[in-house]
Amino acid sequence: PVEIGDNVWIGNHCMVVRGVRIGNNVVVGAHTLVHKDVPDNCLIMGVPYKIIKKI
Repeated sequence: PVEIGDNVWIGNHCMVVRGVRIGNNVVVGAHTLVHKDVPDNCLIMGVPYKIIKKI
């Protein structure tokens, strides 16, 4: 299963791979591939994703 933390925004047309954990306070940009766990407090974008900014 996928675990999504509190206060997470996920943009349009994103793909989240099975078993991934998205931390708290994360923004996932549109068209992003989330292929591994995402730490708390960040903005991610891309295929595969990159951390763009800590927030």
